[in-house]
Amino acid sequence: MNNKLHTTKYVISDLISATTAWTLFYIYRKTFIESKIFGDFPLVFDNNYYIGVFAIPILWLFAYYITGYYRDIYRKSRLIELWQTFTLSVIGVLIIFFILILDDLINTYKDYYMSLFYLFTLHFFLTYIPRVIITSLTVRRIRNRKIGFSTLLVGSNGEALQTYMEFENQKKSIGNKFVGFINIYDNKNEELEKYIPQLGKFDELDTIIKEQEIEEVIIAIESSEEQEVNRILNKLQRTNVIIKVVPSMFDIVTGIADISALYGLPLIKIPNHLMTAVQENIKRFFDVAASLSAIIVLLPVYIGTAIAVKLSSKGPIIYAQERIGKNGKPFKIYKFRSMYVGAEKSGPSLSSDGDNRITKVGLFMRKTRLDEIPQFFNVLFGTMSLVGPRPERQFYIDQIVEKAPYYLKLQKVKPGITSWGQVKYGYAENVDEMVERLKYDIVYLQNMSLYADFKILIYTVKTVLQGTGK
Repeated sequence: MNNKLHTTKYVISDLISATTAWTLFYIYRKTFIESKIFGDFPLVFDNNYYIGVFAIPILWLFAYYITGYYRDIYRKSRLIELWQTFTLSVIGVLIIFFILILDDLINTYKDYYMSLFYLFTLHFFLTYIPRVIITSLTVRRIRNRKIGFSTLLVGSNGEALQTYMEFENQKKSIGNKFVGFINIYDNKNEELEKYIPQLGKFDELDTIIKEQEIEEVIIAIESSEEQEVNRILNKLQRTNVIIKVVPSMFDIVTGIADISALYGLPLIKIPNHLMTAVQENIKRFFDVAASLSAIIVLLPVYIGTAIAVKLSSKGPIIYAQERIGKNGKPFKIYKFRSMYVGAEKSGPSLSSDGDNRITKVGLFMRKTRLDEIPQFFNVLFGTMSLVGPRPERQFYIDQIVEKAPYYLKLQKVKPGITSWGQVKYGYAENVDEMVERLKYDIVYLQNMSLYADFKILIYTVKTVLQGTGK
């Protein structure tokens, strides 16, 4: 399905609605409110109107984006959409009223209430009605199986077949279009193959998801195989798919299964986002603003550090190295070079106390984290965040995963310049220390929030100023 095209429909609708609402409100103010004070006069669209009709719709779109309205654009609930549109309309109209309308000349205070009511009514209904029409048409197409989400079934034998049949036998589809299945034991499921193809082996799961453009994965295994769920989930950590698990009867009775979709099967949905849309967007906005500010303010530090690196030893000032980022995608991380050229000519090797590969300037930079400041450009490029688990090289990730498979959970978020593990533990000198540091980053993921980010940033600044970094 074309997410960009569908999102554009909502954006254009919201833009037209906001423009129309403000235009009608302007006419109402001039015709019914100001005429009581100044008398009848020809309606004129002055500069205030043109400024408002340009700026206000843009601000509405920004508010919708920040609150996550345009996320998961095909999976909208009309009741939730009604509530979102209503609450944001109330908040937005109140802000507009107090900033732009409160100082207007009025005949009586009743005019204020009428203006507020009229603006809200116009904006809410003109916004919600087109939205619900688009959403309803989309829901109808999904229910009638005209469009759907490319879905992969992961399981074994009987449970997988039963799950597939239950989905296909529903009168109204919930949107899953099965493109194939994978058996967790790599053996054949001849009964299920009568309906959908077996796409490959379990070890090829992430490759199959990418090649088949899978949007959802449904895990359906026997009750005696529940220990396999963690193995499957670990395998899916590098993907950005929606993950659902067919629950046991115990899960249903205890309320763990998600039954929000009345037409669908009860399923346990594994959260795909660790932060709300509002927090994610604010985090990105803060990342960009803070990185730009840091680059400008620290320009003398950049220049001074670059000169020091150049004088310390022969070689480039900036060191670029491939690391693994969100969803397992490789990227180039930038640092001020802190080691002599050829430090890893014998292969990847972590630094340690007394490491003679580190220059004297490099040792100081590591203690004060100055070697990390070029990564503000990584943040601007969108490959990193200010706060997030430290990115590692694939060479070390392979070794870490052997000891701690849950490491791949860290790849659900963007890596960061600093992290809770970096603050509490510092640089790791071997794989065992990487595993030891991992527990701090897992704690961060479980408590991920803007508050946690600010707390980590404060501790990082403290480390830099005290020069106590490891």
